[in-house]
Amino acid sequence: MTTTQLEQLADVHHLPQEALLAMREAGREINECYRVLKKGGSNVVREIIAGTETFYEWNHYPDGDVYDQETHAQYYYHAHRGTENEHGHFHTFLRKKGMPSSCKPVDHPDKSEWPKGDDALTHFVAISMDSYGFPFRLFSTNRWVTGESWYRSEDVCQLIDRFVIDHAYPSWPANRWISAMFVLFRPEIEALVTERDAVVEAWKHNHEDGDVLEDRDLEITAATAISVEDAITRVEKALA
Repeated sequence: MTTTQLEQLADVHHLPQEALLAMREAGREINECYRVLKKGGSNVVREIIAGTETFYEWNHYPDGDVYDQETHAQYYYHAHRGTENEHGHFHTFLRKKGMPSSCKPVDHPDKSEWPKGDDALTHFVAISMDSYGFPFRLFSTNRWVTGESWYRSEDVCQLIDRFVIDHAYPSWPANRWISAMFVLFRPEIEALVTERDAVVEAWKHNHEDGDVLEDRDLEITAATAISVEDAITRVEKALA
């Protein structure tokens, strides 16, 4: 699916006014985070890797990830070669304790590598960041990439509202920013998670001799370019 097709899936004009108002407020929150960070000579990425003498590829930042013990949302930042114009990206999750009891991983022949019990978690999307500390892309991934449990896209989409980091470690504005990103870009996140399952199913059909969720040839399942400014403009036009 192309970026244009994903953008069409994430169209906001059909959304109820309540959702659009929440997205407008999230856009304002994001810009407020940018404002206070800029005044201090910082940005979202710099907040996360602050105090790091050497930034190593593949390492999680901050050490031990960011985890909210009330909402059970979690994220970390890291970087690795292979993505043009990307400094690094955030991976975002929700752990089992933050899910309703009815939400269970899919049936799968081999779950030996899947985290279990309270360690089970689902990955939402990754947020690509440029060298100036601003987001420019969202993407979804195959199971092996993040070592998650695998939940149906319908279940994952129902969990998006539960991604909230409501504490100040390692950065109050960075946590407010990433929480607001999930509100402003909820339509895109839903579209990417839905497309993830479609891509995995198609890959499985064409590669019947292997385990699609562990296939290293399938890493990124869907991606779309994003712009905070453009998203805010779309919301304002829809409200008007």
